[in-house]
This record gives sequence, structure tokens and C-alpha cells, in this order.
Amino acid sequence: MNFKSIHIGQTVEQGVADRKIELFRICNFFTCTEEEIKEMYQQKSLETETLLKWSKLLNYDFFRVYSQHLILYAPPTTKERDQKFKETKLPQFRKNIYTKEVIDFILEQIQTGEMTKVEVMKKYCIPKTTLYKWLIKHGKQMES
Repeated sequence: MNFKSIHIGQTVEQGVADRKIELFRICNFFTCTEEEIKEMYQQKSLETETLLKWSKLLNYDFFRVYSQHLILYAPPTTKERDQKFKETKLPQFRKNIYTKEVIDFILEQIQTGEMTKVEVMKKYCIPKTTLYKWLIKHGKQMES
């Protein structure tokens, strides 16, 4: 999965193919035509309500794809800017929730030599201890 360039329509289409859900069932769920479903597959982005329905139908959190993009590619916040956000009434989420896909992606960067451990720590703001724990825990799994 390329978290840098997201085409959610293709991702949804892949989810449908993986789960082998019939187009007839999808049309009934969305109360729309086959052509409208196929148009959704071609769209780079979808409305949140539509994406929520796809998430429910396929039992997969498609919003997580965008969360992973933020984890990997959003610039790190400064403490000064961070202080301003603490006064918000919006719900606060931890940014550093790493999925297996993200961990595998980062470890692959190191194992292929595309990035060094230091570069990974700087670019993705991953603590040294966290990275080394991943290398010990997940690095062995990737070798087998």
C-alpha cells in the first residue's frame, strides 16, 4: 500500500475483490446502480459518509489509510503550535499509533538500504527505543 499517494476508490475496489462481495449486494446496500458503484472505484477520494458505508460493508477501516498517511508524511508539530491545540474542544488522539503495515514499511526502508536508522528516526519522529524494539520484535519476522 502506498500511503503517500492514496486512491481510495481503487483501495475500496481491492477490498471488494478480496472479500468477494457480489455487485448486486453492494448495489442493494448503497441503493444505487452498478454504474454508480463502478464510478466510485474510479474516484481518487470519496465523501466521508460514503467511505463510512464502505468501511461498514467491508468491515475495514478505510479512514486508517489516511491516518497512516498523516503519521508518515505530516510535518512534526512544534511545542509552541502544540500548546495552541491543547485549548481546543475537538477530541484529542494520539498520533503515534503504528499499525503493522506502517512498522513493516519503515523496517523495509531500513532493510533495503533506502534509509538509515537515523534518517527514519528524524523523518518519521520515531523514538530510538521504539525503532530498536521494532527491529528486535518485527525484524526477525520479516527475515523468515
